[in-house]
Amino acid sequence: MLINRFLRRGFCTAVARPWLFVGLGNPGDKYKGTRHNVGFEMIDAFAESQGISMNTVHCKATFGQGFVGDAPVLLAKPQTYMNLSGESTGPLAAYYKLPLNRVLVFHDDMGLPCGVLRLRHNGGHGGHNGLKSVMNNFRGNREFARLRIGIGRPPGQMDPKAFLLQKFNAIARERDISFDCIIVFYGLLS
Repeated sequence: MLINRFLRRGFCTAVARPWLFVGLGNPGDKYKGTRHNVGFEMIDAFAESQGISMNTVHCKATFGQGFVGDAPVLLAKPQTYMNLSGESTGPLAAYYKLPLNRVLVFHDDMGLPCGVLRLRHNGGHGGHNGLKSVMNNFRGNREFARLRIGIGRPPGQMDPKAFLLQKFNAIARERDISFDCIIVFYGLLS
């Protein structure tokens, strides 16, 4: 926590500015493993791969911090539910005085086939209510990166909301995108 004090107050210039990685999802066991929670799952996979504990609560988010090499990283899973994710993300970025080019939000995307990752440096919300909330809490600013995680489209006439809250089947789970995601993070941090 000593590093937090120095980063917040701007006393330490030798330490690189941290990255804030935010995974969007819904809290609780009811939503664990659903398509809408792939953002949470990516944070968990990354934290585990780096030995970062996600055991504190900060700004309405399950939170962890650590380093990847020399780069400080802050990991967050907002506990506000998807549609209010900005209520956690905005205050976190403000608390650490981070410019938006040091924020990366990962979220589910029905516009991409299941398992496909797409990194965007900015853009709109594409109808994603979690991203809308984040943008609103960044005062409309869209200049933050997002990792879109493909979950595919609902089959037939299935209600999209029901599809989002459905758990992945075994075939969809077969493609382990967490490894691909970790490679993306390393590319950003180097």
